Amino acid sequence: MLDVRRLQVLRAVVTSGTVTAAAAHLGYTPSAISQQVAALEKQAGTALLERVGRGVRPTAAGLLLTEHAALISAAVAQAETALADLRAGRTGRLSVRYFATAGSTLVAPALAGLRAEHPGVRIDLQLADPQDPFKEVAGGLADLSVVVESRDRAGDGFRLVRLLDDPYAAVLPIGHPLAGNEVIDLHELSGEQWVGSEPPGPCLEPVVDSCAAAGFSPDFVIQSEDYATAQGFVAAGLGVALMPRLGLRNQHPGVVVRQVRNPEPVRVISAAVREIALEQPALRGLLDALRDAAVAADTQDAHTGAGNG
Repeated sequence: MLDVRRLQVLRAVVTSGTVTAAAAHLGYTPSAISQQVAALEKQAGTALLERVGRGVRPTAAGLLLTEHAALISAAVAQAETALADLRAGRTGRLSVRYFATAGSTLVAPALAGLRAEHPGVRIDLQLADPQDPFKEVAGGLADLSVVVESRDRAGDGFRLVRLLDDPYAAVLPIGHPLAGNEVIDLHELSGEQWVGSEPPGPCLEPVVDSCAAAGFSPDFVIQSEDYATAQGFVAAGLGVALMPRLGLRNQHPGVVVRQVRNPEPVRVISAAVREIALEQPALRGLLDALRDAAVAADTQDAHTGAGNG
């Protein structure tokens, strides 16, 4: 295999015309230059230079290798420029995963902010695997995933960055006896039939755990993993539900939403980020944009409150 460094020495000799001039350009002694060329000729199995007066000129093989050395030099320069652009956040690609209710409120505004700051960065955006939203980040297939924290999943090659506490509210049909209350103690819903709006996993955990703390287990008679559909079941009088605020941005006209206490269920929304990917300025920019979007979402919820309907 030809030595790349020796190829560049040969190129310097050919372009300068003498061993002495090449040595001065590269900061070597003439003897060291001659040794490098001799070693390259041994690797190539043929002469690369011939003497002409006080200088040298390339043989056909020497000219061929000089041309390739120039191509290698240009490729290295391009690689260095591309690396500098990547490290500065001017180019690159980020692989991002998210869950549905975080899409419009957190991810969309965050990506808009990222595009303004890093227009050359491409985003691979997909819904996370609902069975294990941490999987692709933990496996190195995604740089960031917006997730609901789970008590059963700790960091494994990734860091959790807290974005937002998303409290659950009671969703009741308009004619429900508790619909007139501004705040509902959770135990008051213990004898109700329930509409489930969460699949098993981290979004259901706060509901089940809070009900257990209030002294009961919810009686789920209908399951729907879609908030709009679940609200429709509640509006029809088929049960009550607890749903997170982010899932209640589009409220059904047939339901009322009331704050819950003693206790108030809360899901924690975080960004699971690959530790090594944090070296990328674009990813740090996306985290900042997600934090800003979370603050805006929290402010909007504080203004609207849960006493709607």
